[in-house]
Amino acid sequence: MRAGTRGRGMNALRSWAHLLFMGVTVVPWALVALLVSPWVTSQRLYWICIGWAKLQIKAAQWLLGIRNQIIGWEHLPADPQTPVILLAKHQSTWETLALPALMPRPLAFVFKRELLYIPFFGWALGRLDMIHIDRAKRAQAFQKVVEQGRALLARGVWVIMFPEGTRVPRGAKGPYKTGGARLAVATGVPVIPIAVTSGRCWPRRAIVKRPGTVVFSIGRPIPSAGRDPDELMREVEQWIEAEMRRLDPEAYRDPAGSDERTSTAAAG
Repeated sequence: MRAGTRGRGMNALRSWAHLLFMGVTVVPWALVALLVSPWVTSQRLYWICIGWAKLQIKAAQWLLGIRNQIIGWEHLPADPQTPVILLAKHQSTWETLALPALMPRPLAFVFKRELLYIPFFGWALGRLDMIHIDRAKRAQAFQKVVEQGRALLARGVWVIMFPEGTRVPRGAKGPYKTGGARLAVATGVPVIPIAVTSGRCWPRRAIVKRPGTVVFSIGRPIPSAGRDPDELMREVEQWIEAEMRRLDPEAYRDPAGSDERTSTAAAG
């Protein structure tokens, strides 16, 4: 009992240390990105900013004992210039740091524009080739996603979206929205589903993290040409959720059934 309490106390201390490290390093890193942004290419600026994410991953390995394992790396295009749309499970902040750090090509996230107002972090984010949308204007927002997504994909930037739209608790499933599938059908670009078990180590909305391994399982590319977006997203959903149960079976051992977990995720 005492060992368990001591272990939780150490996890809390390490978690606060990592949070402090993130806060202390983001300001100078963002300032550098803002200062050099007029003078470097968009791709160079991206990798400068992703250097901060890589630093946080290294710090998390040392402070928190969190490591990454990748399955299915061979399913990514052999030619990194080949355009793809990544559709990933979203359980925590971890994948927003790790996926850009791990992928061989620049990623363009689709996110709500309110993130741009976060001091330093949001200001630097606004200088990158990302797709920020106003969720209150849904029709215009999707049109912007298609226009900017098409242009970015043509330049070799991979677009990444979280179909559930927000972070869901470990073992839960939120409603899968069709935006990523609609973009794929509109552009004719294949989608790659990704299952992520980050909730085991970095629970949603939790300060205290746990040591362990986050598994990223990359599925086979799914062609989108001529597909119905709803049907395509159902295929993505089925693969991701089946893979999540394979990777993290203990998270889905809920005697109450999956309906309660799904409704909880949707409400959250």
